This record gives sequence, C-alpha cells and structure tokens, in this order.
Amino acid sequence: MHLLALLHRWIGAIGGLLLALLGLTGTLLVWRDELTFVPHAGDPVHADPASLAKAVASITSGPKPIDRITFAGDGLGVHQVVFRDGSGAYLSQAGETVAHWSSAWQRPELWLFDLHHRLLIGDTGETITGIAGLVGLFFVVTGILLWWRTRRRFRLRLWPMTMKPGAIVHHHRDLGVVAAPLLLVSLVTGVLMVFPALGGGLLAETRSRPPRVEVRAGRGSHDLRPLFEAAAATFPGAEFHRLQWPRKAGAPIALRLRQPFEWTPNGRTFVYADPDTLAIVGREDPATAGAAASIREKLYPLHAAKAGGLLWKLAMTGSGIALTLLGSLAVYAFWRSQWNIQRARRAKRKAKAA
Repeated sequence: MHLLALLHRWIGAIGGLLLALLGLTGTLLVWRDELTFVPHAGDPVHADPASLAKAVASITSGPKPIDRITFAGDGLGVHQVVFRDGSGAYLSQAGETVAHWSSAWQRPELWLFDLHHRLLIGDTGETITGIAGLVGLFFVVTGILLWWRTRRRFRLRLWPMTMKPGAIVHHHRDLGVVAAPLLLVSLVTGVLMVFPALGGGLLAETRSRPPRVEVRAGRGSHDLRPLFEAAAATFPGAEFHRLQWPRKAGAPIALRLRQPFEWTPNGRTFVYADPDTLAIVGREDPATAGAAASIREKLYPLHAAKAGGLLWKLAMTGSGIALTLLGSLAVYAFWRSQWNIQRARRAKRKAKAA
C-alpha cells in the first residue's frame, strides 16, 4: 500500500496539471453552445429542405471553396461553415453571415475544443490526452483504495479547510471518492474515443467506405434542395446536421443526418450523392449497424453531455470541476510539501553547523 501511495502521489505531481486542464476545458465545452456568442444563436431551428437549400446557396455562390457546413440545431440556431483554407463563418438560417474568422484563434469555442481534444498540437496531442485519461483511471482506482484506510475521517468539502498540504490531501481523498463514479464515465468514454482498440471487438470500427463516383467537370448545382428532399424521403423524421463536400477526386458529397434513436448530436446516418448530378449513390443506416456501433455511438454524447438533458450536463460539469480541483490542488500540495521538507532540512543543517 505504501508503494501504491508513492506512485499515486508522484505521478499526480507530474501529470495533475494536464488532467486539471482537461477538466477545466471539458467543463466549459459542456456549455459550448451557450457560450457561442453570435447574433441569431438563439433562433428557433427551421430545418426543412427549402430553407437549408437557400442557406447553402447563399454561401456556395461565394468565391471560397467550402469544406463543410454544420447546420443549426437545438443548441445553436446558426449554421457553421468551414472553408478549405481553414477560415469559417456563422450564418443565420436566412443565409446572412453573422460572424467570420480567418483563424480558429479568433473564436474561443473553436480553439477551446482543439485544446481539450488535441492540446493544439494535432494527432500527437490527441494521443497524449488519451494517455492522460488512462493515468486518470489509475488515479481513480488507486485513490479509492487509499481512501478506504481513512474512511472514518470522511468530510465532504467543496474546498480544503486550509491551504496546507495535509488539509488538501484530506480534501483530495474525500472529493475524489465522491466524484469517482462520474470521473469513471468521463475518463472511460474519453479513453475509448481516443483508443477504440481498448474496447476490443465490441468497439471495432465497421463503418463502410463512401462509394466512389465519376466526377465530371464543373462545381455542380448550387441548388441542393433535391438532395435534401431525397434524403428526407430516404430517412423520414431524420434531422439534417452536416454537409461535407468532397475532399478528393471520386468522392461523393456526404450529407449527415440524425435519426430519432441516435444519441450523437450530428448523427451517424449518411446519404452520399454525386456532386455533379446530386443523385444518391449510397447510404449508411445505423439502425442496421448492430450492437457494437450502437455502443460506440454513445461514447461522445455521454462524454460531452450531449444526451441526458440538463441533469446530465450538470453532472458532467461537476465531474469536470472535480477533476480540475483534484489535479491542480494535488500538484500544489505535493510540491509545497516537498519545499517544506527541503526548507526543514536546510534549517537542520544550519543548526548543526552553528
């Protein structure tokens, strides 16, 4: 048990701030839609084929090639457009540009997501966050074991009684054991999204590749209403969520929808269309994908509180705040304790020398 406590303390002293950063950014991202301050963000959503086609036509007629459009949804009443050069814009549902950015750094909600997901350094950062999640799981399990020895001294406090190392350690243990169930959900879902192989065959990716199409010259029609109407007829009751333009030759347009049974905000239902003729050339229906895909589809909504309503958002907010406090205060307490020890040793040496 002594070795376990030693590992818990030293690993926490080194990695605690990274976990605190992930907890803080995750907490803010739970409320991302509410913190996206643009005109018309609170507008009611009108997602019929005619209004969507009008909004798409207003932006595709511009000079910049488009990468994708994420349509207005329940949490955010504006469309988000991302251009091929990395710039982007928010559009009202009437097609009016209400905000524009040339870099993600100009939009807090965008760089905050990248900070949480990739630490602003791409795929390497994503791997680091996944490893941090595994370390966090180690802390939760070992923390419960270490807490059991001191369970009779349990006192739940939102903040330590004092900022002395001993008081912080007691607060850390008691807060950690209370937050453990929610922390396990946050950490397990986060780790499995980064490292799906850890879920074994249950989470193996089985999604088929989009079909190839013979793309002729030209940019195709700006009027996508026939595509929206055909997709609505293919999946009645599904909501339109994202339109992805082809990124390479032979790739189709991908229209992403969400059926009522899906938890993922943007859905996992796809309709593929020829970018020139808009004829549907393929589709993916998660209703036929099996149990593994159904489980995999729920990881992100649980992790980001995109399902479960206000109660689950508050629960994940509490989880994020707890992780922030546990990580940051643990680092402070450990290194202050080490500094106190070194100071005491220096004082002892001086006393002997005198």
